[in-house]
Amino acid sequence: MMRHERLNALLDLLAERGQVQVDDAAAALLVSPATVRRDMDALAEQRLLTRTRGGAVLSSVAYDLPVRYRAAHRPAQKRRIAEAAGRLVGRGSVVGLSGGTTTTEIARALAVRPDLQEPGPRPNLTVVTNALNIAYELSVRPTVKIVLTGGVAHSRTFELVGPYSDLVLGQITMDVSFIGVNGVDPLMGATVHDEAEARVNRLMAERAGRAVLVADSTKIGNRAFATIGGPEVFDTFLTDGEAPERALRDFAEAGWHVVTATPEGDARTPADARPGEGTGRADGGDGDGPAPGGPGTESSDPGGARPNG
Repeated sequence: MMRHERLNALLDLLAERGQVQVDDAAAALLVSPATVRRDMDALAEQRLLTRTRGGAVLSSVAYDLPVRYRAAHRPAQKRRIAEAAGRLVGRGSVVGLSGGTTTTEIARALAVRPDLQEPGPRPNLTVVTNALNIAYELSVRPTVKIVLTGGVAHSRTFELVGPYSDLVLGQITMDVSFIGVNGVDPLMGATVHDEAEARVNRLMAERAGRAVLVADSTKIGNRAFATIGGPEVFDTFLTDGEAPERALRDFAEAGWHVVTATPEGDARTPADARPGEGTGRADGGDGDGPAPGGPGTESSDPGGARPNG
């Protein structure tokens, strides 16, 4: 196990238990107690945990891990989700991206797509985001127009939140938005750790013609502090192919339209994960086709996304 993987695993262990002893962590991670002590000391220096006699407790400021630590968690699954999400985006589209590691992977997948790199008189893609890291990565792409929402920066997630974000989002529309979360439950809906992020994420979803919740299967069944919404907000829930069948049935029974990303980067709807008639957002379509101006077509106007509602 690489060092960054151990740090992630140790923080995940602390998040699950609240506190952990060195010997218990060593047994769980299959490493020596000396290695665990060094890792705990390194994380304590960054105030991600607090050292105790013989172990550590989760720091009060570490309820949401920095992007640099979460980025390496389940990268293959997140890339598959990103590839499937990219197939829902057509040239000329206006795309909303919230903060998070999965949405960052979507931004990277779109940035290297050949048809979106072709030079022309107009942008091939417009990205609306409240994530500073996403805007930074895409800013070097001359064929991508970046709209940053403004607001107050969240130090751990690089997301902008607050009334300035609300003001900008309230004045624009998007073809499709991709929203990352900390947890998703069939009944509770999509949740994040911060109530200000939840507000911005919901508004970004509501201002899009199609709202797609993106989360790898480890987020299923988890509940964080602040609720964004359920199938009344999101047209589609896109996850990886490792989601348990029972969980997919629970989401379908609760009215969600679930799509899983295959190893080839395609998206499919499992037979037992289709919502009943009349559930989900009224403007959601069948969930499997491309967004307006899907791949192979051009949107007539990047700024002309259909307003929601």
